Amino acid sequence: MNILFCGDQHAEDGVLISTLSLLKNTNEELHLYVLTMELPGKQYQPFSKHAADFIRSLLVEKNKNNTLELIDCSRLFVKQPPTANMGTRFTPYAMLRLFADQLPQIPDRVLYLDDDIIIRKDISAFYHQDLGHMEIVGILDYWGRFFFHNWKSKRVFDYMNSGVLLFNMPEIKQTKLFAKVRHMMQVKKMFLPDQSAINKLAVRKRIAPRKYNEQYHLRPDTMIQHFTTSFRFKPYFHTLTVKPWDVERVHSVLHLHEYDDLLEQYLNLKNKLS
Repeated sequence: MNILFCGDQHAEDGVLISTLSLLKNTNEELHLYVLTMELPGKQYQPFSKHAADFIRSLLVEKNKNNTLELIDCSRLFVKQPPTANMGTRFTPYAMLRLFADQLPQIPDRVLYLDDDIIIRKDISAFYHQDLGHMEIVGILDYWGRFFFHNWKSKRVFDYMNSGVLLFNMPEIKQTKLFAKVRHMMQVKKMFLPDQSAINKLAVRKRIAPRKYNEQYHLRPDTMIQHFTTSFRFKPYFHTLTVKPWDVERVHSVLHLHEYDDLLEQYLNLKNKLS
């Protein structure tokens, strides 16, 4: 199973938790690819080699054939930065997945995951589905599905959340999807730019069931839980953001104890990583 992460040093805790959840819920070989970069003049530091080596050791401990490759995308980013969106709330590290078509290390089938994801059950069926000529398989954005639509698709609900995306790389290279998305991010300022551009430009996309990217609250059939920023209406309208590595707030705010064993393991390992 090939897994793609992107991020700076702030993604290290999330990638560690996601990796632990993968190790818990699959017996398949895992091959992780972590894309990072140096970004001069910004407050970001790249995903560290120390963290990558530590996570790799956990993978190999489970299966000696498991791998993790840390890939520096600095050169690619500087060559084609998302110029029109650099002054937005957009985190430029999220764009790194859009260079996957230019990285020979990336295999033909790869599952991209945001760093605030927890795998709850075995996702082999989702990962190994027949892709045919699909470019991407994704799940509807919980809130965005109501507001954003690609009218060319003639579907009422077609706006995918970009936190869980199964990439068919040969098809993406053939259609030049990522090249088109990178160009759009250079010339057009957008809300949630990479997600918006992918949704606008992807021609062959499949919408998978909600259980593979649950963005609101845990349900009995949830396979992947995504700790996104969401809206709450009681006792007043507000946004709510709780990430898996903020264990105390997972308990006190979300009242969620589903992952206590996993998060306890994370806290113990985090001390070693530090």
